[in-house]
Amino acid sequence: MASPPATCPEARPPLDTARPLDALDFRVGGPTALTRVVSDHLRRLGARVHDGDGVGIDGIDGVGVGDGAEDAGAGGAIEGAGGGFAPLTARTAWGASGSGIEDEATAQAVTGVMAVHGRRHGTPRGTGVDLLATATGVLTVQGLLAALVGQARGGPAARVTTTADRAGLLTVSQYLAAAGADEPEAVEPAPGGPPFTSADGVVFELETLDPEAWATFWRALAAPAEAIRAGWRPFQFRYATAAAAFPTVLHEVTRGHPWTQVSEAAALSGAEVCRLRTLAERAREDDGADPWTLRLLGPGHRSDGAPSQPARPLSGLTVLEAGRRIQAPLAAHLLGLLGARVIRIEPPGGDPLRGMPPACGGTSARWLALNRGKTAVEADITSPAGRRRLRGLAAEADVFLHNWAPGKAAALGLDDAHLTALNPSLVYAHTGSWADRLDDAPMGTDFMVQARTGAGEAVHPSGEPPVPSLMTLLDVLGGLHGAEAVLAGLLLRARTGHGVRVDTSLLGAADTLLAPALHRAATGADPRRPAGFRHPLRTSDGWVAPTDASATAASAHDVTGMCTEDALDLLRGHGLTATAVTTDLSALHHDPRLSGPIGRDAHGAPAVPDPWSLT
Repeated sequence: MASPPATCPEARPPLDTARPLDALDFRVGGPTALTRVVSDHLRRLGARVHDGDGVGIDGIDGVGVGDGAEDAGAGGAIEGAGGGFAPLTARTAWGASGSGIEDEATAQAVTGVMAVHGRRHGTPRGTGVDLLATATGVLTVQGLLAALVGQARGGPAARVTTTADRAGLLTVSQYLAAAGADEPEAVEPAPGGPPFTSADGVVFELETLDPEAWATFWRALAAPAEAIRAGWRPFQFRYATAAAAFPTVLHEVTRGHPWTQVSEAAALSGAEVCRLRTLAERAREDDGADPWTLRLLGPGHRSDGAPSQPARPLSGLTVLEAGRRIQAPLAAHLLGLLGARVIRIEPPGGDPLRGMPPACGGTSARWLALNRGKTAVEADITSPAGRRRLRGLAAEADVFLHNWAPGKAAALGLDDAHLTALNPSLVYAHTGSWADRLDDAPMGTDFMVQARTGAGEAVHPSGEPPVPSLMTLLDVLGGLHGAEAVLAGLLLRARTGHGVRVDTSLLGAADTLLAPALHRAATGADPRRPAGFRHPLRTSDGWVAPTDASATAASAHDVTGMCTEDALDLLRGHGLTATAVTTDLSALHHDPRLSGPIGRDAHGAPAVPDPWSLT
C-alpha cells in the first residue's frame, strides 16, 4: 500500500476515531442548492467545513469562494487543505456558461429528466425534489475523494469540476441508451402505473419480481384473468421505461377491497405491498444516520503503484464487482471511469440482463450504460468451485463490491471476515436497501423505498396525489453513494494501513435526497413544493421550462399558441429565464446546451460524458 508523504505528520488519523477526511479543512461557497450535500458529506466524513464564511484555511492563498448568495447562474467553489495533502479545489455549476441551464428546473428540462419523470403522466414535468443538485453534490465529493486517493498513492494533485447537466445525463443514461438502440422498447412507454388504492383509502405500492406471485396476488382479489396477463409485462418493465400502462381495471379491483384483504392477498402470493408513508411520518422516525458506514478491519500490506495522471486516480487498482441491476453496477462503473480495472462476476452463461431489450449490436443498451468496459468472469458462486474462483480474484483485488441480499455473503463464506482473511487490504463494499435501520422494512427495491420514506409525496407538489416516481431515482443515487463510500474506504485504507468495510443503502440515498423536505416536515412547515411546481409551459410545438425563480411570473403569459422559440423570446423580453424542454432523448446527441458531448461505444450505444473532470 502506498503511504502518504513522509512529511505529513497528520496523514494517519488515530485508529479509534479514524474518518477519511480527519485533519482536513474545506471552505465551501456558492448556491446552497449545489453545495448542501457537499458540505454535509464532507463533515460526515470527518472534515472541518466552513460554509461561505470567509474563514481562511492554511495552505490556500488568495482564493475567493464567494459568500454563498443564491445567484441562480453562479457556481460553487470548494477549497481543501490539511492532513498532509496538497491543496485541492473543486468547482461545480449548473451547466456551461451561456447554456441557459441555471438551476434545478432548467437542468432537469435540458437533460431529459422532465421527459422521463413525466412519462407516467403523459406530459413532461420536473421532480419536486432537487434530484440533480443532490446528484451533483455527491459527484463533487466523489471527485474530491478520488483526487485525495490519487495523491495518497503518490500521484499528482487534481482539480475537480462537476456540472448538474452531466449529473442529469448520468441519471437518464439508461433511458438515453434505450432511445438510441437498434430496436424499439419491448413495451412502449405510455401513461399509467402504481400506486394502488384500497377501498378504505390506503394508497400503496406493490412489488414482485415473480410473474406467478403477480398472478396469485390478483387472483386472490378476483381480478379478470385477461387484465392479469396484460398487466404483467408493463409492470415488469416499469423500471426500464418509467411508465406502466397496465389495464385500469386493476386499479378498480384494489378499490373494491379493504386494506386487510389486500395485505392478505400479498401474504398469500409472496408479493409485497407497502403503504405510502408521509414525509411527516418519516421525519418523526428519522435517526439522522450517515448515508454510509465505514468500519476499519485488520491491518493491510498491499503496495499500490502511483496513478499516472490526475484524471485516472484509480489506475492500477482492481474492483471486483458482483452486482445485479443498477446500484452496484453503477457504483463500479463510476470507479472504472476513474481508472480502476473492473472485473464483473456473472453467473454461468452471463448476466441475463445482457439480453434485455432494446439492444445495440446484440447487447442490451441499458446493460451497456452501466457495464461497458468491464471484464466479465463467469462463476457459479453456489458451487464450491465458483466460490474458490471468486476468493482467488478477491485475494488480488483492492475492492470487492456486491449488492447481494442480507445474509447471503455470510452463508456463502464470502463476507468481509472470510475475504479479508485472504486479503487484509481489501475494501469490502455492500450496496443494500435498508441498512438494518427499519424493523418493518418491505422488499428493498427503488419504488418500495420511495413509498416507505415519503419520497412519493416529495416528488410531486402540493395538491397532487403522492406517487413514487417511476424513474429509478434511488437506485441511481444509491449507486452514487456506493462509489462515494468506496472512494472514502480507499482513502481511509491509504491513511490508516487497514482494510475497510463500507455499506450503503437505498434508505441512505433517500435520506440525502429528501433532507430539505424532511427538515420542513420536522419544523412544521409544508414539506411539499407549491401546486404546479416545475410544470413546464406548453407551446404549439413543445414545452418551455422557466427557472424556479421565474416560474410564477412566466405562468402569467399564455404561450400555448406560440412556437417554442417565440415563447422563449417573449419570456426573456420580460426579464424571465427559461429553456426548451427535451422531450426526445435521442435529440440530446446534438444539443448545444450540454457541457459535454454524448458519444457512442463500440456497440453503437449512446455513452454520456464523464460526470466530473479531474485535471
